[in-house]
Amino acid sequence: MRLLFLGDIVGNCGRDAVVATVPPLRRELALDLVVANGENVAGGRGITPRTAEQLFAAGVDVITGGNHTFQHREVYDFLDQHPSITRPLNYPPGAPGTGVVRNGDVVVVNLIGRTFMGAAYDDPFRAADAALAEHGDARFIVVDFHAEATSEKQAMGWYLDGRATLVVGTHTHVPTADARILPQGTAFCTDAGMCGARDSVIGDEVGAVLQRFLTQMPTRLPPATGTAVINGLLLDADDATGKAVSLTRLDRMVE
Repeated sequence: MRLLFLGDIVGNCGRDAVVATVPPLRRELALDLVVANGENVAGGRGITPRTAEQLFAAGVDVITGGNHTFQHREVYDFLDQHPSITRPLNYPPGAPGTGVVRNGDVVVVNLIGRTFMGAAYDDPFRAADAALAEHGDARFIVVDFHAEATSEKQAMGWYLDGRATLVVGTHTHVPTADARILPQGTAFCTDAGMCGARDSVIGDEVGAVLQRFLTQMPTRLPPATGTAVINGLLLDADDATGKAVSLTRLDRMVE
């Protein structure tokens, strides 16, 4: 099984780059599945039914979410109705949508961290246990852990080593260089990075971000435009065991 995981898609720049890049990548890399974090795809914050459908039409099979998933109320019913989009599983009960998606032999679990995330989410480690117990018959388990702290993301990787095929961190928009296979066969990377404007501050306009830091005044942060970067991870997994065989970074620029 060959899977491509794409980091957080930020704004129109990131969305257009993904829409243009995924179809040729599917052919070039002979991909079985494409999973992308889409929580910032609509104007840099949140996701809408229209932007989600654009990603699906381009060949993204599963969209995962994070702390901005619920930015636009129009997506609430869509989360309940669409079988291939998630929000973090460990949101408290009553939140729209689901945290687990099944696509053939692959189960995608979406979790959110608690350290430095500014909200009272349920325990992601126990949520992971519950998801794996319910879907233990799946051959491949892919976990998107949307979290700020490197330590929390690494801890989740070790916690699920041998029980998941891939544990990948999202949220910081900065790719890390630690892609590896853990001792029990789980592929892990602290953060996949982002799909968004290369000349930006985590996808947002540089000038607006600097203004906020320099003045400490509330400033709108529009998503940046221009040349895009595609950050992702290419996973190869053994069909018989469900264990990871290789995990390599995929980083491309899109003019």
